[in-house]
Amino acid sequence: MEKPDLIKIKLRFGIIGNSAGLNRAIDIAVQVAPTDLSVLITGESGVGKEALPQIIHQFSARKHGSYIAVNCGAIPEGTIDSELFGHEKGSFTGAYEGRKGYFEVANGGTIFLDEVAELPLSTQVRLLRVLETGEFMRVGSSKVIKTNVRVIAATNVDVASAIQHGKFREDLFYRLSSVPIEIPPLRQRKEDIPLLFRKFAVDFADRNRMPSISLSDDALAMLVNYPWPGNIRQLKNIAEQISIIEEKRLITADVMRTYLPDYSESKLPALYDSIDQKTFSTEREILYKILFDMRNDMNELKKFVHENAQKTSSESEMHHVGPHVVPKFVHDVETILPEEKSSRKFDISREPIDDIQDTEEIIEESLSLSDKEIELIKKALEKHNGKRKHAAGELGISERTLYRKIKEYNIE
Repeated sequence: MEKPDLIKIKLRFGIIGNSAGLNRAIDIAVQVAPTDLSVLITGESGVGKEALPQIIHQFSARKHGSYIAVNCGAIPEGTIDSELFGHEKGSFTGAYEGRKGYFEVANGGTIFLDEVAELPLSTQVRLLRVLETGEFMRVGSSKVIKTNVRVIAATNVDVASAIQHGKFREDLFYRLSSVPIEIPPLRQRKEDIPLLFRKFAVDFADRNRMPSISLSDDALAMLVNYPWPGNIRQLKNIAEQISIIEEKRLITADVMRTYLPDYSESKLPALYDSIDQKTFSTEREILYKILFDMRNDMNELKKFVHENAQKTSSESEMHHVGPHVVPKFVHDVETILPEEKSSRKFDISREPIDDIQDTEEIIEESLSLSDKEIELIKKALEKHNGKRKHAAGELGISERTLYRKIKEYNIE
């Protein structure tokens, strides 16, 4: 059962949901609020990260000070330093007068840096100094300004990966994440999905003076099991779409399916839709190379069968060897062939030894592969500008073999 204080907080800040992960995030926010520790909120885009900074600010001693929310990803890289730290008159083209930055304006209050991982590295250095010393300088000035600001940051990117790729400073990460808070994605809050959908549908109906929609049981089950890559933002969007477009107020599963992109009962990803033409061409060349190697293997197999057949026949005549030679021959063939092929082509228990080899089938397969072999050789030569040594390496054959193939197929 939820604590009374938690229910009041949710009502005050418009938070919908009862999942354990959400309750834990709110609980941490309330506990850290009275301190001045920096907080880093993580979670996928659309999970509702903007509510927690407001909770932290309102439950802190700074609640009567300024609260400024800054979307770092929405400010151009060339002006981000000016927006955050201010600038002096004439410090750059268009700076007709000096202005205060957000850190100066929010002195004594709280600043929320949303999408903090989008900050340029040079700005990250400035931000680190503010966090460590409370000092900064305006753009175009050498005067140090002091500020007393509580910093709360949020991001939807994998910070560890960003650090590894040199896009985010590791020291800044540790300064920002004195207290980390993670908000779970909507797919991990399945019990909250019906509540959120109902809230969005009712609010939309009230604003537009229309009857609210409701869901059938199968439509509700579909809604709960959908993975929601866009999280709460996507859920709200779909609730409003259905409310305005559908004339019937009871929404069935068939109707719901048309609003859920890529919905699949099996929940299996569509693996082949993402393969582009370049990938297909690469895989086709690999297949041709496999077929090229198979053809050589078939020729070797043909030679092997002839030699063993002659050897077996010769030994039978010289030593009057009986039927026990046949199983040995079958075993020799099976050691170099997959099981299904050896049973299909070389079942010697049913056919005479002279009829073991299906010559017609081997020749037909060889002929069908020759066109592919020619195409593969041409592609390799074209790729390496006619240099046979490099083309042979690409094909996995010797340069001498490639030369023989070029003559055999009359390839220019």
